Amino acid sequence: MSIVASRYGRAFADVVADKGLDPLFVDAQLDDFASAWHESADLREIMENPSFPVDRKLAILDKLNAQLGMSIEVRNLIAVLISNDRLPIFDEVLAAYRVERDLRQGVREVEVVSARRLEDTERRELEGHVAELAGSRIHASFEEDSALIGGAGIKIGSMVYDGSVRGRLDRLREQLVSN
Repeated sequence: MSIVASRYGRAFADVVADKGLDPLFVDAQLDDFASAWHESADLREIMENPSFPVDRKLAILDKLNAQLGMSIEVRNLIAVLISNDRLPIFDEVLAAYRVERDLRQGVREVEVVSARRLEDTERRELEGHVAELAGSRIHASFEEDSALIGGAGIKIGSMVYDGSVRGRLDRLREQLVSN
C-alpha cells in the first residue's frame, strides 16, 4: 500500500469519525462505488483520461451518485481523488481506510493458512481462539495450502504462530540436526 493511499485512507477515517458516521453504512457506499468502478470499463476509461476535464468527471460522479445514493462525505472523497488524479488508486485508498478504521475500532487483521478448507463452524471456533490470543476483536482472512500437510499457521500483525504439521516437522528436523 502506498504512502499516498495511506494518507487518503487516514484522512477519510478522520472524516468518518469526526462526523460520527456509521462505518458499516460508509462501507456499503464505498462497496457500491467500487462495484460500479470495477464493472464499467467505460467509467474507468473516462475517469482515468487526463484530457477529460475534471468538472465533467465530477458531473459524471454526481450522476452516478444519484443512482448510488452515497453520503456527501463518500462522494467528496471520490471527488477529491478525481480532482487530484488519484482515482486509479481507489482500491488502495479503500484498503487503507479499512485498515485505519479497524485499528481505531480495536480490530486486528489476522491471516490464517490451513492445510484444507475449514468449515464455517471450524472458522468461527478458530476465530474465537485467535481473538483471545490477540487480546482484541479480529478480522480473519483464510487461505489454503496443502503443503502444510495438516494444521494451520496464524499471523497476527508481525507475530506468526505455526501449528502446521510441516512446521512441526521442520522444528523437529532442526532439533535433530543441532543434536
